[in-house]
Amino acid sequence: MGEASNPFEDAKKQLRDTQKILGFSEEDYELLATPRREVAVAIPVKRDNGTVEVLRGYRVQHNWSRGPGKGGIRYAKSVNLDEVRALAMLMTWKCALLNLPYGGAKGGIAFDPAEYSKGEIERITRRYVSEILPVIGPEVDIPAPDMGTDGQTMAWFMDTYSQAVGYTAPGVVTGKPVSLGGSLGRAESTSLGVFLMTRAALNRAGVDDITKATVAVQGFGKVGRDAALFMYEAGMKVVAISDVFGAIYNAEGINVKALGEHVDATGKVVDFPGAEPLDAAKLLLLDVDAVVPAAVESVLTGANAGDVKAKVVVEGANGPTTPEGDALLKAKGVMVVPDILANSGGVLVSYYEWVQSRDNFFWDLDRVRTAQEKSMMAVWGDVAAFADKHGVSLREAAWAMAVERVLDAHKMRGLYP
Repeated sequence: MGEASNPFEDAKKQLRDTQKILGFSEEDYELLATPRREVAVAIPVKRDNGTVEVLRGYRVQHNWSRGPGKGGIRYAKSVNLDEVRALAMLMTWKCALLNLPYGGAKGGIAFDPAEYSKGEIERITRRYVSEILPVIGPEVDIPAPDMGTDGQTMAWFMDTYSQAVGYTAPGVVTGKPVSLGGSLGRAESTSLGVFLMTRAALNRAGVDDITKATVAVQGFGKVGRDAALFMYEAGMKVVAISDVFGAIYNAEGINVKALGEHVDATGKVVDFPGAEPLDAAKLLLLDVDAVVPAAVESVLTGANAGDVKAKVVVEGANGPTTPEGDALLKAKGVMVVPDILANSGGVLVSYYEWVQSRDNFFWDLDRVRTAQEKSMMAVWGDVAAFADKHGVSLREAAWAMAVERVLDAHKMRGLYP
């Protein structure tokens, strides 16, 4: 969708923009722009019909200055090395912004899991783990779910790693089922963070009573569905929602709980009796208080961002706004809550899960959610204050704060001869 942009080049351009704010050297730019380790592997898999197919898998560890790698595993046809590099870099900044003791990493396999059986996906996952095993571990690099993966994938991941090392190692991944040492609140943590940041941004934009706020949510999957539900339960008016099959609209607000039941029964948001059809391309351009792109990357572009009418854009997805789109939004005065802040709830609660796995001491849901809200609202306050002090956007502020922390950690550690 939009410009045929290279996600890694986009991420490096954003780093260049941050360099102008912070004034660090060209040598420091090269150090921050270059992933520390990249692994590309072949994954032969026997299909259920007896044929053998070879898939391509990747794991990129962008930076280790603040701690072990942390980042998701994505299963999608679109997966390629540059996409994984970009997402790994974003994870570095996201972890630093939240002050987590991690560096950024990301991984993926180029295939569509919808075209494979559960048994085939298990075999693919286990072979992938065995191929990247030398570069992962609870103190080295801790994967998590992302697009196309879930708790079951992480269970296979943990089991394969545990079989190889000879003992159960729950800390090798996060996003595990609770029965295997996963954390309560992890499944909906990204969505809760998107809701918290939407509420905070609306308040900053002058909408003091969020029950009067109108919101459009693009995506009704892992992030968008629960984000929309949190908004609905808080009294916000969610007037439009879309998924890969289409979009729906109700000016009086959609009953998100009822929509969830409809999607569970039919698999899609379209034909929901409590709303009318909407052209999916128009959802991001509706005259609402907040727009939440929570599906895929590069949906707000040079072609459509100039037509955005919302006061606030909250990036539930990774990289939903291209640099061209971002420039148009900034020129229009649209407040953009960047992805490294807006959707950081997932990695924050992944950190809580990792701590629980290492301690074998588990938190109740109230402790998880209270800690998440306290941490994310503190970071929001810091980013907003930086933006106001330096006269920059929230994205520029978040990136500058995060990059500076990574650079400081690197300089303190120095170069190993």
